Amino acid sequence: MKNWVPNIITLLNLLCGCIGAIYAFNDQLILAGIFVAAGIFFDFFDGLAARLLHVSSELGKQLDSLADMVTSGLVPGIVMYQMLSDAVGYNLTNTITSFEAPSPEQWYAHPFVPVIGFLITLGSCYRLAKFNIDTRQTDSFIGVPTPANAILIISLGIIAQDYNAGWVTEALTNPYVLTIITLFSVYILNAELPLFALKFKSFGWKGNEIRWIFIALCITLIATLQIYAVPCIIVIYILMSVVNNVMSKKKANQ
Repeated sequence: MKNWVPNIITLLNLLCGCIGAIYAFNDQLILAGIFVAAGIFFDFFDGLAARLLHVSSELGKQLDSLADMVTSGLVPGIVMYQMLSDAVGYNLTNTITSFEAPSPEQWYAHPFVPVIGFLITLGSCYRLAKFNIDTRQTDSFIGVPTPANAILIISLGIIAQDYNAGWVTEALTNPYVLTIITLFSVYILNAELPLFALKFKSFGWKGNEIRWIFIALCITLIATLQIYAVPCIIVIYILMSVVNNVMSKKKANQ
C-alpha cells in the first residue's frame, strides 16, 4: 500500500494542474495560480514521501514528469496565451476573416499571435524530457526547473491584471514585451546554466549557506512586495546560482 502513497501525491499534482488549466482558459489567473502552487506543493512532497518510505520507482519518475507537464508546462503556456490575447485583442476564438499577412507595424493584430505563448509549453516539455535522461541533475539543476518557470509566468499574468501597477502593467500588456518574455522563458528552461537545488540533506548552516540566504531573501521580499516579489525571486535565484558557480570554480582552482 505504501508504494502508492507517492504516486497518489503525484496524481494530486496533476489534478491541481487540470483545475488550474480550466481557470487559466477562463482568464481567472489568480485561481489558476493558487492551483498551480498547490500542484507544486504536491510535486515537492511526492519525492520526499518516496524517499522516506523507500519506495522510489521508475513509474513514479515518469508520473512526476507527466504531472509537471500539465501543472508547470501547459498552464503557464495558457497564461501567456491569455496575456497575449488581452494585449492584441484577438485569439483563436475570434472569427478569422482574412489570412493575409499583417504589415510589420501591425504584425500582432492577428488571431494566431497569442499561440506564441505555447512556446513555453513546448520548452517545458523539452526540459522535462532532458531532465529524465540527464544524470547530472541529481543534486542540482541545469536550466530553470519547470515549477519555478511556471510560478514566474503566472505571477506576471496576475500582475498584468492589476491595472494599478502603472508602467509594470503597461509593459506586461505590450505584445512585444510578452514575446520577449516568452522567448526568455524558453531559453532559461533549457540553458546550460547550473542552478543550486533547494533540497536539504541536512538542516545545518554548513553546506546550506546559499539555500538559507535565499530562503531569507524570499521571505523578506514576499512580506514587503507580495505578488510583485515573485519575478524578483526568480531573477535573484538565477543570479545567486551564477555567483555560486563562479565561487565554486575559484575554490576548485585554488
